Amino acid sequence: MVATKERILHTSTELFGRQGFAGTGMNQIVAEAQAALGSIYHFFPGGKEQLCEEAIRTSGQIYLHLIEAVIDTAPDVTEGVRDFFTGAGAHLVATDYADACPIATIALEVASTNDELRRATADVFELWVAAASDRLETAGIPPHTARELSLFALAALEGAFVLSQASRSIEAIEAAGTNVVACIRAALS
Repeated sequence: MVATKERILHTSTELFGRQGFAGTGMNQIVAEAQAALGSIYHFFPGGKEQLCEEAIRTSGQIYLHLIEAVIDTAPDVTEGVRDFFTGAGAHLVATDYADACPIATIALEVASTNDELRRATADVFELWVAAASDRLETAGIPPHTARELSLFALAALEGAFVLSQASRSIEAIEAAGTNVVACIRAALS
């Protein structure tokens, strides 16, 4: 059986990612995690904010490993980036457009109201950009260009998630992936 703290964190990560910070209540978390309300404050004495920050950072690490695994197992970096966009689209369809980027969900909500959670989301985004930049540099793209392309790829993906959820179509993700890959190929040639 999964330990109580891990159940609470896993459940919170899913709920915050789908419903946002304000839309997720502590009673909902404990009910879905099958935990006592007191256990949240035992493991997360900072309450909902601390729980959300840990959920952001934990989720960010999970997605970092996914980014690394997808790109690193592809024949080359352009195929890896293409595979990542394709996988993101497939995941959206498989979850009936409910699960996009949990970090963006929180970032959009708290960027101007909660500096601790804003910083946590910014830290995660920076981890992802750095991981992508490293892979682009390894492929032969100069560091400054690699960073710009990584920022562009992340911005394109996050924007495509929003458009895809709104339209209930992965057309935006497919277009974003095609254009990000084209830019990387151009930088490599």
